[in-house]
Amino acid sequence: MTAMTPTRAPAHAPARRRATVDWRLRFAFLALVWGFSFLLIKVGTEAYAPLQVTFGRLLFGTLVLAAVMAVKRERLPRCARTWGHLTVAALLLNALPFSLFAFAELTIPSTLAGICNATSPLWGMALSLVALSEDRPTRVRVAGLGLGFLGVLTVLGAWQGFNGLDATGTAMALLASLSYPIGWIYVRRTLAGSDHSHLSLTGTQLMLATAQLAFVTPLFTTVPSSFPILPLLAIVTLGALGTGVAMLVQYGLVSEIGPTTAQMVTYFIPVIATAAGVALLGESLTWSTPVGAAIVLAGAALTQARPRTRHHL
Repeated sequence: MTAMTPTRAPAHAPARRRATVDWRLRFAFLALVWGFSFLLIKVGTEAYAPLQVTFGRLLFGTLVLAAVMAVKRERLPRCARTWGHLTVAALLLNALPFSLFAFAELTIPSTLAGICNATSPLWGMALSLVALSEDRPTRVRVAGLGLGFLGVLTVLGAWQGFNGLDATGTAMALLASLSYPIGWIYVRRTLAGSDHSHLSLTGTQLMLATAQLAFVTPLFTTVPSSFPILPLLAIVTLGALGTGVAMLVQYGLVSEIGPTTAQMVTYFIPVIATAAGVALLGESLTWSTPVGAAIVLAGAALTQARPRTRHHL
């Protein structure tokens, strides 16, 4: 699932050693892990409340990053201002969208949740036109924005009056995908150029998100009377692999191949989520779902297109 993506390594970062695993294999791993995340959420919510699923996910993800930070002797930020900004980032990029997706999957298929997640670049494009003055609109990017939202309407079956669609669950999934670019813009405005490593910032952010859920979850849920193994394993896997390990892999990819290529993993997530939901959970699939998803991904790709720079002699 989508996470905060660094745009550059900190200036003080040492030169990275050559990766032992080819980046293409790590890219495929990341696509599979995030693609299967929606199936894991669905399985987790079969036995546990959505907030409990999110808390478990964040907890196990934080434990992975904390272990890596301890091995690398990374320090937590000391500046109170940084902690304040990371608290907001934790809400917008982790606690809120993770919870919304978990609640959404109580009433919508995991396939639809995965496709809604793919709309994040579309929301990001629309928001950046307003919030980031350096992002100038081009005809191609605006066309991509329109095409992408046409794809969303196709997935939702707008011509049928959205029949058979749970409006609340779908709205939650779309709000979750909207929360990511809001968080990215906030981080870009407040934490860009930080002297702290990405591992330190991300580990702290995930820890703060876990603390937020640790406070909220007991207020709205009760302790489960039993702990079914399969849903529990789904939550552990979702947190340890889908959140903790996936973030580490993502940052490694960004450092090695750059953010533009690394972010292309977003376009594989709904494909894998759809295949997993249909094959393993027996979710139904109509023609409008894959067709609409393809249109969404095409539009999202166009919104990321950058104008070519002309070199003059």
